[in-house]
Amino acid sequence: MPRKARSHRLRIGRVSESGRVYLITITCHQRHAHFAALQSGRCFVQALRACTAHAVTLSYVLMPDHVHWLMALREHADLSITVQKAKSLTTRRWRRAGRGDNERLWHAGFHDRALRREDDLVAMARYIVANPLRAGLVNDIGDYPPWDSAWPL
Repeated sequence: MPRKARSHRLRIGRVSESGRVYLITITCHQRHAHFAALQSGRCFVQALRACTAHAVTLSYVLMPDHVHWLMALREHADLSITVQKAKSLTTRRWRRAGRGDNERLWHAGFHDRALRREDDLVAMARYIVANPLRAGLVNDIGDYPPWDSAWPL
């Protein structure tokens, strides 16, 4: 199936709901490990800080080839536009830092999961932050710097 058709199917049924908490997964283009370098990860963190008018970041972790972002959508913000803004700002900062002049950073689209009100946000944040442990990148999350959470974990 063509790539465009698959990314279009990801958008079917996507709804932006103010105040709703979403778990967003964004992958790097062709699953390249663009975020293996800490400086590249900082580009994404800076982009999240610039998106505060659209979303409240609750937790995130940067894996070498993808990102998990737990966020609450602010009032009147659109989910697709918010994620696109974060991706665009990251790419701009990434290129300015000399990471890839003509190289694509992101895979088209993103995966989202709207959390139900009864979902345990702290448990979800722990799950996100524990990704480097499950992937075998580190034995202690303290040894893996590109993550943050609104809750002490």
